[in-house]
Amino acid sequence: MPVRLKATEDLVPITDLRQNSARILSRLRSERRPVIIMQRGRSAAVMERVEDYEQRLERLELLEAIVRGLQASQAGNVVSNEQVMRELRKAALG
Repeated sequence: MPVRLKATEDLVPITDLRQNSARILSRLRSERRPVIIMQRGRSAAVMERVEDYEQRLERLELLEAIVRGLQASQAGNVVSNEQVMRELRKAALG
């Protein structure tokens, strides 16, 4: 589950990242909150744990598939359960 950003702690100037990268990475791993890297007073990048990034991508792909399915259903592009089962059996038999 995503953890809320704490603006007072999670906004890191790029100079701090350069000077304290090990400490910032350690905090990133332990607190499991993303870090916003600031450059010239503006947000420039987001740094997060690889595991969290991969989970976010998987969730996004699932949500996109659900939306595509809903859109197909609304457009009438549906297949009956019986037809799907026939196709699966046919594919399994070769």
